[in-house]
Amino acid sequence: MMRALELDFARPRRAGPAGWAMLLAGVIATALLFVAGQGYELELAQHRAVVHRAEQALPGAAPPAASAGEAKAQQAVLAEVRRVGAQLDLPWGELFGALESIAVADVALLSLSPDARKRQLRISAEARNVEAMLEFHRRLEESTVFRDVSLINHEIVAQVPERPVRFNLVADWALDDARQ
Repeated sequence: MMRALELDFARPRRAGPAGWAMLLAGVIATALLFVAGQGYELELAQHRAVVHRAEQALPGAAPPAASAGEAKAQQAVLAEVRRVGAQLDLPWGELFGALESIAVADVALLSLSPDARKRQLRISAEARNVEAMLEFHRRLEESTVFRDVSLINHEIVAQVPERPVRFNLVADWALDDARQ
């Protein structure tokens, strides 16, 4: 007599040590990112305070006791502080979220270079082929966050057997400034 075969496809799986280790690593990474975010918020507040103090110290005209060279140096320092403050105050979360939402499987981002003053983002990337590059460009143009997307240059890398395409794009970002 042949024994009946029992198949249980719905057997509950139990987490093994690898699963628990991954959960613990995720919790630790989340906590570290939270602490780092708090540090960046503190640094941003400090930079804003420096900008505020510098703006109060320079109401528009150099004090009569300051020489022309000192006034020029103070204005240069103030301009640099404003530039750094503007870079720190960029809407990084929205920019990264928008880039992740339009990701193309065959395109790898190599670098992002923001220009806060011009509200532009330069993107250096590599695509598996020209079609993937054009698809990424099209998705950037269709997004609500980016506008005026321009392909600056592209190059087929002949030294690599797969012949990927390296390219640079520039896009203006159109994010809400109501929080500032």
